[in-house]
Amino acid sequence: MSVTVELPHVGESVVEGTIGKWLKQPGDKLERFEPMVEVITDKVTMEVPSPVNGSLLQILAQEGETLPMGAPIAEVESTDVVESERPAVATPAASASTEQAAPVGTIGYLVKDVRPVGPTGGDGASEIAPLAPDAAPQTTPRPTPMPAAVASNHAPGGTARLSPAVRRLARDHNLDLSQVTGTGLGGRITREDVLRYAESKDARSAAVPAAAQAPITPTPTLSEADEQHVPLTPVRRMIAEAMVRSVTQIPHAWSTVEVDVTNLVALRNQIRTDFEQREGIDLTYLPFAVKAVVASLKEHPTLNAAWGGDKIILKRRINLGIAVAAPHGLIVPVIHDADRLSVAGLASAVSDLVQRARQNKLTVSDVEGGTFTLNNTGALGSITSYPIINYPQAAILTTEAIQKRPVVRDDAIAIRSMMNICMSFDHRINDGAESGAFLQAVKSRLEAIGSGTSIY
Repeated sequence: MSVTVELPHVGESVVEGTIGKWLKQPGDKLERFEPMVEVITDKVTMEVPSPVNGSLLQILAQEGETLPMGAPIAEVESTDVVESERPAVATPAASASTEQAAPVGTIGYLVKDVRPVGPTGGDGASEIAPLAPDAAPQTTPRPTPMPAAVASNHAPGGTARLSPAVRRLARDHNLDLSQVTGTGLGGRITREDVLRYAESKDARSAAVPAAAQAPITPTPTLSEADEQHVPLTPVRRMIAEAMVRSVTQIPHAWSTVEVDVTNLVALRNQIRTDFEQREGIDLTYLPFAVKAVVASLKEHPTLNAAWGGDKIILKRRINLGIAVAAPHGLIVPVIHDADRLSVAGLASAVSDLVQRARQNKLTVSDVEGGTFTLNNTGALGSITSYPIINYPQAAILTTEAIQKRPVVRDDAIAIRSMMNICMSFDHRINDGAESGAFLQAVKSRLEAIGSGTSIY
């Protein structure tokens, strides 16, 4: 019996996925829940397992293809007994149809050890249980002939399957795909092939008027030894697309405030060793900054918001995203309801998320639902930055490196520990007044921290 494996739905905000790497090839034996393929989304990277015991019959989506969730990606041949999700209607026509053609199952499962991507794109791995671990595989009856939707995915010659992304690009550039040479597996036409053909077509079109006026002078080209071309990984491509979407759809504005964190530094040095012995984790400056930010967001709700076209959407929950440099890219895990946690609780939450992000153990829920993002660029040595907003949020704030600098205090020069906090905000939602008031609120809370401040 043939079972169609579909690209599984992993959340409302995830609408498509890219085939990263096939772990099995046609003819390979499969066990139920054994990983078949790695799929990359803008939230996580996950492994899709086989829904049944059997063997891989056919690969329907090649590596690098971007497909909508629910699209068929493989056919698996199995001898397992697969029952239909819905009870069969006892009619003569149905019985005859059952005798003539066996039903085709359609299943999409998630397995443990999946890898996230982030904001905006990033990497990491997570542990997501199968969609239906205790249920028998479900099937959807389908006639033997290939559906028109699948048949239309083939190139004009019928030899290479086209992804939705390739067809969309061809429509956008008004291209005849029969003129495009495929460089993918088996001659498949990839996104890069379409973009390269579109660029060459535009270049030829632009060169026609010039050719009529003056002789063409060959343009010097760099030799291969002068440059290196690094192919984009699916993760890098998704991060790039997320960044472009943010800066093209959100009018960014930017502001910086200087904060005196001398007393914060003294408090941390005083309690750091005891905290590590008690909690088993290091006490960094980040949870103090998170606490100041979430408390200030309560006072300034338009910073904890999103643009809704004809309205501003204020978020009732404060779910703070923390930007993390994971092994394969940037990822933004989320502390849900961060305003309900103490500094110690935030320290534990930050430590857990950062560790799991770097060990590739984040789940889909760990990266969903963020309403505001904080990025500790100071850990990289930065003293001022202009961050890109994590779309579709209203703002993003960075905490910069703490430096000892001479400042004027009570008409005298003093050496103080100073830190800049920088924020980019959506100018459709907030103006300079709201942004400045929020930054001043964060500044006041950080400067109010002292030896008597409780972290529990």
